[in-house]
Amino acid sequence: SPLALGAALGLMFAVLGARPAMAVDLENGETVFLGNCAACHAGGNNTIVAEKKLKKEALVTYGKYDVGAIIKQVTNGNGAMPAFGEKLGPDDIEDVANYVFNKADKW
Repeated sequence: SPLALGAALGLMFAVLGARPAMAVDLENGETVFLGNCAACHAGGNNTIVAEKKLKKEALVTYGKYDVGAIIKQVTNGNGAMPAFGEKLGPDDIEDVANYVFNKADKW
């Protein structure tokens, strides 16, 4: 039927033409990091709680070497780190979390 054909074509174009729901922007992540995180975490270090660096070894030790865990930490805060969930939007939080994860073994 014409209606079924139209629905099928519409669905095909929606799926094929859609952008990924959350495309990560590491450049934006770096900008967010420099503007919000670098005061305490410059170079992947931690000026407040020295052992809780953003370097891979520390992230692994504290169960944070995972983008989802970093997103949770940035959004909700924990310990001495404040929450940024009301200050930053979800896309910025995802971008900065991916930036930290990607830099963790380079710092």
